[in-house]
Amino acid sequence: MAKIIFASGEVFTSDAPVSVYEAARELGIISREVIAAKINGEAKELSTVIDGEADVRLLTFADEDGKHIFRHTAAHVMAQAVKRLYPETKQTIGPATDTGYFQDFDAPVSFTPEILKNIEAEMKKIVKENLIIERSVLSKEEAIKLMTELDEPYKVERINELPDDAEISIYRQGEYTDLCSGPHLHSTGMVKAFKLTQCTGAYYKGDQNNKMLQRIYGIAFPSKDELNAYVQQQEEALKRDHNKIGRELEYFTTVDSIGQGLPILLPKGARTIQRLQRWVEDVEEKRGYLLTKTPLMAKRELYKISGHWDHYLDGMFVMGDPDDYTKECFALRPMTCPFQYQVFLNKKRSYRELPMRLGETSTLFRNEDSGEMHGLIRVRQFTISEGHLVLRPDQLAEEFKGCFDLAKYFLETLGLWEDCSFRFSQWDPNRTDKYEGTPEQWNEAQAIMGELLDTYLGRENYVIGIDEAAFYGPKLDIQCKNVFGKEDTIVTIQVDMLLAKKFGMEYVDRDNTMKTPYIIHRTSMGCYERTLALILEKYAGALPLWLAPTQVTVIPVVADFADYAAEVTKKLEAHGIRAELDDRNEKLGYRIREAQVTKIPYMVVVGEDEMNSGSVTVRARVEGEGGKFSVDEFIDKLVKEIETKKH
Repeated sequence: MAKIIFASGEVFTSDAPVSVYEAARELGIISREVIAAKINGEAKELSTVIDGEADVRLLTFADEDGKHIFRHTAAHVMAQAVKRLYPETKQTIGPATDTGYFQDFDAPVSFTPEILKNIEAEMKKIVKENLIIERSVLSKEEAIKLMTELDEPYKVERINELPDDAEISIYRQGEYTDLCSGPHLHSTGMVKAFKLTQCTGAYYKGDQNNKMLQRIYGIAFPSKDELNAYVQQQEEALKRDHNKIGRELEYFTTVDSIGQGLPILLPKGARTIQRLQRWVEDVEEKRGYLLTKTPLMAKRELYKISGHWDHYLDGMFVMGDPDDYTKECFALRPMTCPFQYQVFLNKKRSYRELPMRLGETSTLFRNEDSGEMHGLIRVRQFTISEGHLVLRPDQLAEEFKGCFDLAKYFLETLGLWEDCSFRFSQWDPNRTDKYEGTPEQWNEAQAIMGELLDTYLGRENYVIGIDEAAFYGPKLDIQCKNVFGKEDTIVTIQVDMLLAKKFGMEYVDRDNTMKTPYIIHRTSMGCYERTLALILEKYAGALPLWLAPTQVTVIPVVADFADYAAEVTKKLEAHGIRAELDDRNEKLGYRIREAQVTKIPYMVVVGEDEMNSGSVTVRARVEGEGGKFSVDEFIDKLVKEIETKKH
């Protein structure tokens, strides 16, 4: 007997097993927009047969799970097209992503733009054929036999990595067969609109020691209108991409001989990050943070205590042989926590000294995969507003709220808060080798943090990310999207009940007994390089006045008024305003246009009238012509705008 309880309220019962599609059709709640279903919380095909009781929610492309399934099927259509055109091609992985899908191929040809057009044309044929997509389950032995017959060595390798008793799902559409966990759409004809966007190189399994494959990226939508709207949005995103405008406006550059993920901040970029850093440090000082400055590297032994050596070694830059214990071995720090703990450990501590809020502008180093590098957003050396709060258990709720409020203040002031989402990152109890501590400790930490998040955010305002925690504790990840829609973590707040004990951190409590403190790991504004990238994209390079590396450019009409222009520039600088004099032997219109192109907030033009009256004519980047002011009036206007941090 089957009983299906739909999220929309309808209930379908049957004496025999029945598919979700048949039940929904009988109830009249199926439509063209429905592409899959979520059955007891798990995304499945509409053809899934229910034998028993099940809670079902029908999915459309508007649902994230629906998008993922739709794009996953589009990836299979693309792979089928490639196999039809180039049968000797071997497949590897082909997942859906947050914005589309990709597939890695070991192909006998190089996928040029012209070949991508041919693949697209073949995909259209496959969609028109409206091939039914069928799922079957095989044993490990059967799956290896099938993939060996199909001459898919990468798939055979993947199957061999699975447990011997694994049930392996296979999907077929026409002559095409693939090893895949699914789920998928009912047929290829449902993939109405798609586009292949680019082809890049990708190492097999992301390991540079493996073979270089070809990765084809694509996008797919239920209609051409949605596809066209997305393409237009991406074209606009390209204009705002910090990787483009950051270089054009000379905020940063990269050099091949220095290496990927190691950007050079040019004077504009360095100045902007300096402003951010000073602001963060000043605000943190007012909120009771103690400034520290710790080494950029440490011996292997420190990371052994913290657990980084056992759980994070692949992400570290090591100097020396990590396995040779007869010699000293150092590593650049991937995070600051084990260093800042030494401040607490410097002498015996009392409960009266807690909470101890330690803050540092930390330069960190992480050995990211080369394929992950992207401008200033993902780099191998970066600077972060890092802090660690050592506290009594009864102070946890208040201090967590303080960390949350601090992050919110910084991100709201920058104009990024409205673009943020929230993830409660937890451990995976099935992968205990990745984490420190016992299940009981993790359950306690996650329960406490869950209560805090429910209080300060509300359960409906965050998602849970399993296997996204730090190896020593759960965390709140504040995520921010770049112009292409990809989310990256900008701020983290982590509750840690483990590392203090590993380092022997104790304080004398009120009852004169020794107690182990809790620790909050947090960033207040996150990585400065990533923040710079996000605000460059947010404002399309036109940074708010208070952050702009050059706030005012002073332009004399002709050389006769250059001395007066220089006086105005010096007076602006005397009031802390970042001003520059443009007295080049160029036409006035050319110099104004150049100031506009380089996104300078204010242009000041001075000529004979301004010189005689001690005034300036102002042109604002946003408002245009702003009228005439005395120099003092203009300075007062700028100072007030800078103080308010208007964006």
